[in-house]
Amino acid sequence: MNKSRLEAFSDGVIAIIITIMVLELKVPHEATFAALAPLWPVLLSYVLSFVYVGIYWSNHHHMLAAARHVSGGALWANLHLLFWLSLFPFATAWMGENHFAAAPTAAYGVVLLMAAIAYWLLQQKLIALDGPDSTLRRAIGGDWKGKLSPLAYIAGIAASFWQPWIAEALYVAVALVWLVPDRRIEGTLHRDV
Repeated sequence: MNKSRLEAFSDGVIAIIITIMVLELKVPHEATFAALAPLWPVLLSYVLSFVYVGIYWSNHHHMLAAARHVSGGALWANLHLLFWLSLFPFATAWMGENHFAAAPTAAYGVVLLMAAIAYWLLQQKLIALDGPDSTLRRAIGGDWKGKLSPLAYIAGIAASFWQPWIAEALYVAVALVWLVPDRRIEGTLHRDV
């Protein structure tokens, strides 16, 4: 099966997700910088989610560049990932509008956790299709970032009911860890050429 359709569809969905997130930002009715002050939680939530969606887009691109094959199962695994990414606008808006309250912050963490799990499932499906010696398998290696992220999300979800700022700090920390595109895949692809 040709992976270009999977990439094109995913790129389109991700572009729509970012568009929906930005459309959720409400413009103040006053023409002063002071009018922006009450919007800081909404803006911070948007920035964090924009970074996360960008991370997924970039790493998804690298993952598919390393994959040789896709199948019907991979298409469904990809749709599963896109489903959780499509909830980012809702979770982002809810968390920002409610100034990082416990329940919205926990829900945001659940969406992050489920997106991470869906990404891992897609990755495993692509590795299974290409075999244990595949470029993708060699590139991800021990995948410490992929293993650490869900644990941080779970800790953030739990912390959100105690101190939501701890949850936010964990979510930001994971984003910072992933901010640089996965150079393992780029390096492996260049060595395989």
